[in-house]
Amino acid sequence: MRRDLKRLFSPEDLEAIRKATADAEGRTSGEIVPVVVSSCTDTGEAAWKLVAFGAMLLPVIAAFVFGELDLWSEHMAWWIAVPAIIGGALGSLVAYLCPSCLRLLMSPEDLEASVMSRARQAFLEEEVFATRERTGILIFLALFERRVVVLGDEGINRAVRQKEWQGIVDELVEGVRSDRPAEALIRAIGECGNILRTHGVEIRPDDSNELADGLRMEDH
Repeated sequence: MRRDLKRLFSPEDLEAIRKATADAEGRTSGEIVPVVVSSCTDTGEAAWKLVAFGAMLLPVIAAFVFGELDLWSEHMAWWIAVPAIIGGALGSLVAYLCPSCLRLLMSPEDLEASVMSRARQAFLEEEVFATRERTGILIFLALFERRVVVLGDEGINRAVRQKEWQGIVDELVEGVRSDRPAEALIRAIGECGNILRTHGVEIRPDDSNELADGLRMEDH
């Protein structure tokens, strides 16, 4: 389910995120890579479920109303077929206008698996592993699923346990749910830098910027 990321993240937001990343990396040898995607999940099956539900529900309602009002007639087939078509169309419209309804039709386990798989793919695509001391870290936001994954490379994982990123994950999830992902991401990047510095991922005298600081966005 697509969202217009260019509207969600203004040019000012993108510059603030880039600056927050550069500032955080200026205090540590970690390389922070923020990535946001509109969706990781194929919503087609859920959309068809909603269409089918509408196509079944409206004829039942129509039959109940006609039975209660004693409106049965020789054209009963039309009174079943037409509500089914209208119900299916309404289900399709709801799926388009209310993506959160589709999310409710998917299991949390399936959503979690889709997001984790896409985050691991992003880790490779953005070459988060391509740092001298393996100190890259991915902050991955999936907007439709309202989920966040933080993945560190080997050098990060030796210093910081995965559960210590939970505070950042919780804050970002709340930011996505509140439609303020840019603000939450800026704060999370700063906190990420603090965690890395606290755990001894210190900046080197010859440190260089090995990965680009900007937000990566994928609107699909």
